[in-house]
Amino acid sequence: MNVKITKLKSTALIPEYQTEQAAAFDFHACLDEPIVLQPLERAMIPTGLAVEIPEGFEMQIRARSGLSIKHGIAMVNGVGTIDADYRGELNILAINLSNEPFTIEHGTRVAQSMVTPVERVEWVEVESLSETARGSGGFGSTGIDKQS
Repeated sequence: MNVKITKLKSTALIPEYQTEQAAAFDFHACLDEPIVLQPLERAMIPTGLAVEIPEGFEMQIRARSGLSIKHGIAMVNGVGTIDADYRGELNILAINLSNEPFTIEHGTRVAQSMVTPVERVEWVEVESLSETARGSGGFGSTGIDKQS
């Protein structure tokens, strides 16, 4: 799949896959000076890039697992969605969930991303839904015990 990308700043880095079979590619911070993300602080980390996602697709922005487990850096909104009609700069919505400040420098790989198909739905209003064994049980209704 070809996806159009443009550098909004000459120092921006094009995202890249880190291994041959990686499912996601990494976005880099595009900064004039480092950002120190304090504990529980949120920030929009610029990438210096804009993209044109093909119609019928979305780009999902996700936390990098290494930054999350080693430094507590996560996405403010869990998983970000870039819609096919968005043409602005891609910013990474980061939060520091650790107890230590974390410095983000120009070129730091701050998020991973993938482009995925989007299925449009048509809502069909009905009087009732089919029955299941689970029914309306949710939020822990299946427990946490190990299953054999």
